[in-house]
Amino acid sequence: MTATDVAAEKPAAAPPARRFRLTFPILLLGLAALVLLLSLARLLTGANDITSGGTISAALGLAVPIGLAGLGGLWSERAGVVNIGLEGMMILGTWFGAWGALQFGNPWAGVLAGAIGGAIGGAVHALATVTFGVDQIISGVAINIVGLGFTQYLSKLVFSPMKGGGAKQSPRVPSMGTFDVPGIGQPLLELQNKHWFLVSDVAGVLHGLTQNVSYFTILAILLVPLSFYLLWRTAFGLRIRSCGERPVAAESLGVNVYLYKWIAVIVSGGLAGLGGAFLSLVAAGIYRDGQTGGRGYIGLAAMIFGNWRPGGLAGGAALFGYTDALQLRQGGTSVHALLLVVALLLAAVAVFQLVRQRRNQAALVTGIAAIAVFAVFAVTDTVPDAFTSFTPHLTTLLVLSLASQRLRMPAADGVPYRRGQAK
Repeated sequence: MTATDVAAEKPAAAPPARRFRLTFPILLLGLAALVLLLSLARLLTGANDITSGGTISAALGLAVPIGLAGLGGLWSERAGVVNIGLEGMMILGTWFGAWGALQFGNPWAGVLAGAIGGAIGGAVHALATVTFGVDQIISGVAINIVGLGFTQYLSKLVFSPMKGGGAKQSPRVPSMGTFDVPGIGQPLLELQNKHWFLVSDVAGVLHGLTQNVSYFTILAILLVPLSFYLLWRTAFGLRIRSCGERPVAAESLGVNVYLYKWIAVIVSGGLAGLGGAFLSLVAAGIYRDGQTGGRGYIGLAAMIFGNWRPGGLAGGAALFGYTDALQLRQGGTSVHALLLVVALLLAAVAVFQLVRQRRNQAALVTGIAAIAVFAVFAVTDTVPDAFTSFTPHLTTLLVLSLASQRLRMPAADGVPYRRGQAK
């Protein structure tokens, strides 16, 4: 037997496993399955608000500032700069947004001013980290502290003399217009109120997404595909991402790494400032001290959950916004119904890990978690108010723990870069 015959008798190598890709049809199928699951939970628990138009509308409004903060973090970290200072940049955006709207009598002037205020915070972060090489975490924490103190000082200086203003709040700002898809609002509301299985749930979701939508919300939604296009479909975006992956190689090809890091961090601050301006101009109609409530940090969690991609980030922001909205609509009853949804989702994840990924230990842990959540649902009728208010933060922890196995951050994210370094 020759060597050729021996080689011929060897079994062929197994083809490489195909990597799962989230396509648009798969995304639509997943959303349809989620609505079906929520409809089933509503039918079993009687928590009619989990898919009502009011809940979806509130979730959309709550998701926008989180999504904008996360989008800001995406721009910065794709260029290799960790931006813990998103919270401080959002705080600057809340103050400058209200000030701009009051100063010029136009809410869109407040939108621009909020973006500029956040961009100023981004410029300070870029100066400290990119130019002077300060530790990125320390710089971000410093911006959070300084942003809070600076806006408190400005409030006393500017808003206190105004009628209706004070040391911790502004007068009411000019309102921003909203958009309704004509002709479908009332029919969708009537379908929702019939509480039919699935049909009423779809009607409630569509009603929340098409009625009384702020123009600022539409702008924020458009920024997600725009960011994807700029970062993944243009030479400009390729240069920014190369700074976050291989800055030395990018420099060897003629890319001005400092310049592109500066641009990315300033854009990051501007997006976070837009998120802050949304809170003062749309969500509340007034600036208040402490208005951000940690949404900059939750935006970072949404960015990580989305694996540093705009689409996944938007999904994470929607998830956190939805869980936050539930506490405003039937509170404990709605969150109690959500426990059933979480138990079923965990069970599905456990089956997927066992059958498709062959990860027996992970499937066992996830299955035990599913049983535990279902047991809590089965032995209780509602959720205490103290737990209800903690739901968004608990969701953040659960999502990050489940998604941590598939994450891939930019290779040079958070790594200090100096021009001319060897590697």
